[in-house]
Amino acid sequence: MKTRRPNATDHRSHCPVASALDLVGDSWTMLIIRDLLLGASRFNDFLASPEGITTNILTSRLRMMEAQGLICKEAYQSNPRRYGYRMTDKGKALTPVMRALMKWGMQWIPGRSVKEAVVRKRSGCSG
Repeated sequence: MKTRRPNATDHRSHCPVASALDLVGDSWTMLIIRDLLLGASRFNDFLASPEGITTNILTSRLRMMEAQGLICKEAYQSNPRRYGYRMTDKGKALTPVMRALMKWGMQWIPGRSVKEAVVRKRSGCSG
């Protein structure tokens, strides 16, 4: 079954929680946001994440996130055309949400730690 991605005015209710989940509630979008906040900026950076996102899902989520104003893309190479991605102010506003999820996961899910979860260093996104 194909998941329907929302547009800017397409929400299932007036509830702010439901509306926010319509935009960022799937696991892949949140993991891309995590990686962006940790410094990822290029398509291959996201593919390198240990969760193993596929190229078609990654492309779909990046397009949706750009359309929703969470990220913007900027060309860093012209031939062939390649893009880098960065968080917009709207996207950066999710930082405390991500910190809260990380803290909750470390407290309540045994065996989780920030060092083990994301050891890789990244360059690029200056935020």
